[in-house]
Amino acid sequence: MTKMGRPKEDNAKRKSITVRLSEKTHAELTRYAAEHKITMTEVALRSLEEYLSKRK
Repeated sequence: MTKMGRPKEDNAKRKSITVRLSEKTHAELTRYAAEHKITMTEVALRSLEEYLSKRK
């Protein structure tokens, strides 16, 4: 029997976190993501990666 489901990636994201946002921050995030045609998750990931790269 063949395996079903999503194919495995070498750099698959297996960890998740939950973040609580104020109404204002959530609205700004939603607006920014829509304007740039990317997901809110992608905005958060890119922002976090940029922040962490500057801290090295």
